[in-house]
Amino acid sequence: MGTLALTPAGAGAPRVLATDEVRWVRWSLIGIALLFLALCLVLPLVLVFHQALSKGVSAYWNAIREPDALSAAKLTLLIASIAVPINLIFGVAASWCIAKFSFPGRSLLVTLIDLPFAVSPVISGMIFVLLLGTHGWFGPWLQDHDIKIIFAVPGMVLATTFVTAPFIARELIPLMEEQGAEEEEAAIVLGAGGWQTFFRVTLPNIKWGLLYGLILCNARAMGEFGAVSVVSGHIRGETNTLPLHVEILYNEYAFASSFAVASVLTLLALVTLALKTLVEWQQRRVNHTGDPEAVLERTAA
Repeated sequence: MGTLALTPAGAGAPRVLATDEVRWVRWSLIGIALLFLALCLVLPLVLVFHQALSKGVSAYWNAIREPDALSAAKLTLLIASIAVPINLIFGVAASWCIAKFSFPGRSLLVTLIDLPFAVSPVISGMIFVLLLGTHGWFGPWLQDHDIKIIFAVPGMVLATTFVTAPFIARELIPLMEEQGAEEEEAAIVLGAGGWQTFFRVTLPNIKWGLLYGLILCNARAMGEFGAVSVVSGHIRGETNTLPLHVEILYNEYAFASSFAVASVLTLLALVTLALKTLVEWQQRRVNHTGDPEAVLERTAA
């Protein structure tokens, strides 16, 4: 990014750069930023792995391979594998509607998509309990039909899906709005159908933004604690995800084991960060030119 050059009035006046600060100011700001990152990011990561390995590598592996930990890992992956595809379909459909069309209630739909960002995850979980719990609005009907949602896997999937719903949509909406509808319109004029236009024109244009949203959505799904904690029931081996298992171990003063399991989540976060950085780099390389010849090539049967 270049610096902004300001030219004062008057012939022959020297140019002044908007970022032309004295050296000690620049280095002070850089030092403050690095200190903040060290205290809030690097130091916690070091402490997590230090505590996880405090009783040796053998104890570390035993904590990770313990049956309840493996069950929590499997449940975490199961919930993410259900919630993320649901949000993928919803996010793409909602983004398509909001970015490509004008219709009554459009602003309301955008507001509803942002709702999970504004509501505490714990409150989100409580809403599902009030609606679907034993004494909730639909609780008696669910009991009569032997359908168990709260304190079971379905409730955990619902809670996770709710709190992760905005991630993909919020990544795609501004991207689609910036791209406009010219390429889609050109494809339709050239004879492409709706699905053909989506898969040959829209999807290639949004693929990196979509992947970025998927990475964030999956990371939040696997690390969600508040909403899942309310609806799970904390049943060991049945309704405990990895974050909930860490809490139980910590409350039982099994500190080394709790940090060992937490290190797994930390590694997942680091992998997510690496993937996020890679996708951001790739996004910067992509140039959406909207070339009519490219549209013709993609829509050709």
